[in-house]
This record gives sequence, C-alpha cells and structure tokens, in this order.
Amino acid sequence: MRARRRIVLAGAGLAAAALALTGCTAPADDAETLTVYVGRDEGLVGPLIEQFEEETGIRVEARYAATPELTALLLEEGDRSPAEVFLSQDAGALGALADAGLVAEIPAELADQIPDGFTSQDDSWIGVTGRARVIAYDGEQLAEDEVPDTVDDLTGEEWSGEVAFAPGNASFQSFITALRVLEGEEAAAAWVGGMAANDPELTENNLASLDLVNTGQAQLGLINHYYWFRQAAEVGAENMRAQLKFLPGDPGGIVNVTGAAILNGAADDDAARAFVEFLVSEEAQRYFVEETFEYPLLPGVDAPEGLPAIDTLLNPGLDLSDLDSVGESQQLLADDGLI
Repeated sequence: MRARRRIVLAGAGLAAAALALTGCTAPADDAETLTVYVGRDEGLVGPLIEQFEEETGIRVEARYAATPELTALLLEEGDRSPAEVFLSQDAGALGALADAGLVAEIPAELADQIPDGFTSQDDSWIGVTGRARVIAYDGEQLAEDEVPDTVDDLTGEEWSGEVAFAPGNASFQSFITALRVLEGEEAAAAWVGGMAANDPELTENNLASLDLVNTGQAQLGLINHYYWFRQAAEVGAENMRAQLKFLPGDPGGIVNVTGAAILNGAADDDAARAFVEFLVSEEAQRYFVEETFEYPLLPGVDAPEGLPAIDTLLNPGLDLSDLDSVGESQQLLADDGLI
C-alpha cells in the first residue's frame, strides 16, 4: 500500500525549514560576528548559543534548518559560503562535507577531548553529543517483548500501517546508511522497499512520530531516544503512553552523534574555534544532559539518569566515518517514494 504522510507540525524548529537567517540577541552593536549554520532545532540549542554570546561577547548569526538541507546548501555554496561553523544533527552530513574538502582541521588539543569512536578519525569534525536510535512503542497495546528486537522485522505484515518515521530526517537517513554498511546494499534496498510497501506513517520529524505513538495512532515509531525523555520530563514518565525499546547491536539502534565542523574560510578564526570549544566544554555538555537528555561525549560528565551506558549500544561493525555516503541513502529513499 502507499505510504501515508502525516504533516504534523510538532516541535519549534519546523518554521525554520525555510532557511531563514536568524540572529540571536547581540551582546553589543559592534561585537564580532560569527555565522553558524545550525542543523538542529532552535528550541534545543538556541538558549545555549545565547549563553555563548553572553559569555564571550561574540554575536552569533544562526541559520536554522534541517541538517540535510544545510548540507546540500553548503555543498552548493562551496568555499563561497558565509558559514564559518556547521553544527550538524548527525555525523554523516559532516563526513560528506569533509569528503568534499570544505572543512578545516579541528585543532588536536580540542579534538583529543572527545574519545575515539564518537568523533572523526582525521579531526575534520568533532563530536558534540550522542543519541541512540530506538523504537518507541504503544505501551497500552504492546508489551516490550512483543516489540521486535531488530528493525528487519518491521516489514512484516503484522506491522502494516503501524510504523511511524521521518524519512527526511538526518538521523533516519544515517540509520539507512548504517543499514547499507552493516547489511549490504541489497539488504538495505530490500528493507526500504519493504517498508515503503508496508503502509508506513511518514512524518516530518522525530517528535511527530513519537506523538503518533503516544496518542495510539501508530504502534511503533523510529526515533532518537531523547525526544521521549524530553517529553517525559514535561508531563511525567508515568503519563507517557509511549515507551522505549533500545536495540543494542542492531542497525536500527545505532548511536550517532551531533557534531561541529569549522569551514575552510574560518580555519584561522578565533571566534569559530571558541564556539566549537564551548560546545564540548563541561558547561555545554551538562546543558545537553539536563535540557535535551542527550549523551555527553566529554569524559567525566554523567549521562542522563535512566539511559543505558552508551558503550553497551555501540555496534562494533560500524565506524561513524562510514556514514558519509548519505547521498546514496537519500537516493534509495527517493527511489521508493519515501522522500
């Protein structure tokens, strides 16, 4: 059956998809200005950027949009881009920019703060936070042991019309890339085709997918873990109809990272370096733990309560540098009409 696309306007960042350039409150009229392309929701990272401005006196002009859109824009702009830093929702987009030769090397003393496995191998970008892919399930209709342990099972007839996901989301596209890497091109193409034929609920973002599960309109949703934790913090975990199942070792349960890259034109820019350094500081890492419920990547900062240890979720067959072929994953999704 044909996929149903739910245009659910959930989350504060959707209005930013028009790629509007938004400047944060300036510390001073004559302050130094830093242009940052931000592939994350303004509601999540806007307060942190304002904090950086207040502490440094540097004015940040932030351009908010979805990570895939900004990646395409940066590739089109090339070295003509006004962007000095790119804050990405996932590693694959950063890898694609590095492959195109558009990013400068992160200084070693900064790059070395983040452990191997959660950042680039060649210092072309730096990991900022970790997020696990999970299955959100309707706790009123399903027990945890009734939820598949692998996304491979989701193409089965019993899940027809019951799985929600956001195919245009960068994290979902990175999952597809991981599927291609771990199970091969043919298996990945078969999974995408099987899902497209299984009448999925297509949404605009992770939060919209979670909302469908939380209201009983879908039994399962493929999301990043922290969306559930943010909502649970607002309404109380006991009031969440949706529950989470982690998938350690499965392509559908990969741990991806948000990350930052300095663009070539800002290779020697002190403000760009200061911003990236701030993102991996203890102060910013604690913000991500307390406000967005993501895994911190800076050693010594504890993860949010209730999350499994991040190293228990790692897939030994996957390196984040392998996620740079996101363009092929987008084409795969397009071939089956999912984007």
